[in-house]
Amino acid sequence: MTIRNVHGSTVDRIGGDIVAGRYAPGASIPPEPMLCEELGVSRTVVREAVKSLIAKGLVSSGPKVGTRVLPADQWNWFDADVIVWQTRVGLSPEFLRDLQDLRRAVEPAAVRLAAERATPEDIAGMEAAYALMKDAIEFGGDYVTPDLRFHQGLIAASHNRMLVQMSRALAALLRTSFEISTRRKGGPASSLPLHRAVLDAVIARKPDRAEKAIRVLIDGAREDIDTVLASGKRLPQIHEPPRRIRATA
Repeated sequence: MTIRNVHGSTVDRIGGDIVAGRYAPGASIPPEPMLCEELGVSRTVVREAVKSLIAKGLVSSGPKVGTRVLPADQWNWFDADVIVWQTRVGLSPEFLRDLQDLRRAVEPAAVRLAAERATPEDIAGMEAAYALMKDAIEFGGDYVTPDLRFHQGLIAASHNRMLVQMSRALAALLRTSFEISTRRKGGPASSLPLHRAVLDAVIARKPDRAEKAIRVLIDGAREDIDTVLASGKRLPQIHEPPRRIRATA
């Protein structure tokens, strides 16, 4: 195992334990010697892992107080690792509500800008993603990856550097939503024309129409999430490969 893999697996183990509640907010994680013995790694690896967890907002460290777990509201919820650890524990209704609220705040504004600023290259990229989504529905396959590419393309077409940076941070969150939607029977097939409506409005340079269309799409995703939650079906684990959907009859 390489040094990078050792570091990554150590961060994954400690971070996962924190998110899973093994160490309560305000509590100290075990001291370095204990973690070294438990994880089979060196002190250097543990120290570097703690630095990574500090950057993710999971812990704080200081003289005489050790390394303490911070409350969940201080964690970096735009960090892909934090999202993965949370999905392993389970996605709470509150987490999913926050995700949908965030989408409603960010995506409509980005889509309005995309309808004003999208270049031919932007349109071509979204058309390609849409075509892959359509193929997945008709012939079976990975629907989630091109769905994510489509939405990231919309945000990229805003040509707003801050929104584009945010879209990269949101990727894991968006994938969570898209994975859940594929759990609902007919979910991808019913959402495909909604994606088409968004893209057509962007192509037509109609910001109001584009914003209205993306809101319909987001609200549909919320309904999918509510339906899956009510059914008690297993929720997705985004560290797993994207779920492949079956071809429509």
